[in-house]
Amino acid sequence: MGEGTGERPIGTFRALQRTLRVVPALRAGLGATIALAVVGAVGRVVIPVTMQVVIDRHVLASGAVDLGGVMGLGALVLLVLLATAVANRRAQIRMATAAASGLSQLQVMTFAHLHRLSTLHVQSERRGAMVARVTSDVQEIQQFVSWGGVNLLLSTLRILLVVALMVYYRWELTLVVVAITFGYALVLRWFQRVLQRAYDRVRMRVADSMAAIGEAIAGLPTVRAYGAEDRTRARLRARLAAQFSAEYRTHRSAAALFSTAEIFSATVTMIVLLVGLFGLDGVSAGTLVAFMFLVNQFIEPVQTLVETLDQAQVAASGVRRILRVLDVPADLNDRDEGSGLPSGPLSVEARGVRFAYPRGGDVLTDIDVVIPSGGRTAIVGETGSGKTTFAKLLVRLLRPAAGEIRIGGVPLDDVRASTLRSQVAFVPQEGFLFNSTVADNVRYGRPHADDAQVLEAFADLGLNPWLATLPDGIHSRVGQRG
Repeated sequence: MGEGTGERPIGTFRALQRTLRVVPALRAGLGATIALAVVGAVGRVVIPVTMQVVIDRHVLASGAVDLGGVMGLGALVLLVLLATAVANRRAQIRMATAAASGLSQLQVMTFAHLHRLSTLHVQSERRGAMVARVTSDVQEIQQFVSWGGVNLLLSTLRILLVVALMVYYRWELTLVVVAITFGYALVLRWFQRVLQRAYDRVRMRVADSMAAIGEAIAGLPTVRAYGAEDRTRARLRARLAAQFSAEYRTHRSAAALFSTAEIFSATVTMIVLLVGLFGLDGVSAGTLVAFMFLVNQFIEPVQTLVETLDQAQVAASGVRRILRVLDVPADLNDRDEGSGLPSGPLSVEARGVRFAYPRGGDVLTDIDVVIPSGGRTAIVGETGSGKTTFAKLLVRLLRPAAGEIRIGGVPLDDVRASTLRSQVAFVPQEGFLFNSTVADNVRYGRPHADDAQVLEAFADLGLNPWLATLPDGIHSRVGQRG
């Protein structure tokens, strides 16, 4: 799940397309949203058509100007524009709602997949980087889908409709616009590749910064104990400076991309106007005015697409990082179906168990052991001899490279996850307190336990029951009292 995989990243639009396939909520109601976007796009092209009709058939026509006809057309255009505004608004709301729902689903999917991976995979990645996968990376995707997705849809539809009307008015001028746009598309393609690599570097630097911040906060007691405050701050400043440098270079490239849209706009307008005035015969004033309006309506969504392209690079970079997590094969058999375990004390049997961490030799080799039910067994050895590794293998937090483990006579891989977690306990050597009450932390593995059972657990473990004497008792929040 690390960054240096050496694999060629998937392209921007392929990454976004895969997100739509992976997250069904993003596709919910998409047909109705597209229909609303079509209504909005059609409404925008009414203005140039109306201008051509008014100029050629009313203003420049022989005889008096038909004010009634002009006012009637104006009222009709106003109604169409109101309908367009409503349709665009509804499309934006629907897209934003789908984005919030779908990306919430994506976060849950990512968390669920992480829980199906062995601790080996999870521990191989920095904690802050993993947090970035399901927080800032998803937020970037949501911003694009809720804002850029609507603009991408509306702009594409408007461009297609405008080009169709251009062909209807003067196909020769349309060819001029298309030729210039094709050349500009090649420039955009080059920028897209540059920005794709740049935003991937930015997301990596953000993950580095979050990892450094998370480590500095989580390791605060250790940092103070060893007097390493200055070294820790220097490390954090270096990570943040690297993030700033990557973001600065990326935004500088993005700013250059935005400036090309202005150059494109001026070039298209100037050349179309010159060709229409001096290069073609039989172009009426109304047709030329309408065509220039269409050129303006063509340029506007193209400029929006340029801006959306920048947003798409950010979103696709986040998508690629999340997909790298989802693409890691689940190696734990934590599923609801499977075998149960016998009731009462359980025996443990390991036959030919071998385990090795990546890029290292065997930690455990040919382990054969039988621990009878009801007994107590101490596993001793030097640091790094594999004691904790063996314990994690027994509760399926890791999987052996070879051999088999049986619990209560049942192969460990065949045991239902719910049964295994309820009958086989693992107490890690690193303590962890959730941001909740003492009672909630104690009953985390048995949510329905009442207060009497929680206090009984304290008594069974020989812990001081002083918590019961506090004003809020075991319902005190962790960390509020020393």
